[in-house]
Amino acid sequence: MSSHRAAAVLFTLLTGAVALGCGSGNEPKPSGPPADVRPTTAAPASSAADPRPMAASRPVRVRIPSAGVDTQPVMALGLAADGTIEVPSVAQADRIGWYDKGVTPGETGPAVLVGHFDTAKGPAVMKNVSRVEAGDTISVSRADGTTADFRVREIEQASKKTFPTEKVYGNTVRPELRLITCGGNLTEGHRPDNIILYADLLA
Repeated sequence: MSSHRAAAVLFTLLTGAVALGCGSGNEPKPSGPPADVRPTTAAPASSAADPRPMAASRPVRVRIPSAGVDTQPVMALGLAADGTIEVPSVAQADRIGWYDKGVTPGETGPAVLVGHFDTAKGPAVMKNVSRVEAGDTISVSRADGTTADFRVREIEQASKKTFPTEKVYGNTVRPELRLITCGGNLTEGHRPDNIILYADLLA
C-alpha cells in the first residue's frame, strides 16, 4: 500500500471517533508538571528543503530530549472498541505506541505516536510535554537501523470534543509526525483535552 493510500485509509478509519482516550477510570495523582501547554507554531520548512521520504520500517525507539523521553521498544497499537486509538496499558505507561494502521515514521503521510501524560499510578512517559517547544527535535529509531529526525512545527491543545481530525490525520505531501497525549485539568478521573505535537521530517 502506498504512503498516500495508507494515510487516506487511516483518515477514513478514524473519522468520527478520533481523540486519544486517556484515563483509567481512577483519578490519576496530580503531580509533576501541568497538563497544559502553550500553543506555539514555528515557521514552516521551505519546500525546497523537503527531505526524501524513507521506506517503510516500524519504529523501535523514541527520543524527545526536551521532554526527557527516551523509550523503547515502541508498541504497535490499533483501534479500541469505541473507535479511538488504543493506548498503552497503565503497566506500560513509560512507553510510547505507534498506530500501525498508518504510515511508519519517515514515510510520506502523518505517522501517529501516542503516550500517556499520567495514569492512576502517577506521571507517565509524556509527563514533561509542557517543556517541548516549536523547533525541538523528536528522533525515531527504526527497525531497519535508520533514524527519522523530526522538527516540531506546532503544538496544540484541543478539547477531545472538538478534536481536529482532518488536521491530525489527513493526507500530507511530505513525511510528518503526530505525537498525541492528554492534557487539561482532571474531570472525573480523565483529562478532557489532547495535546498534539506536529512535526516534519528533517533532511
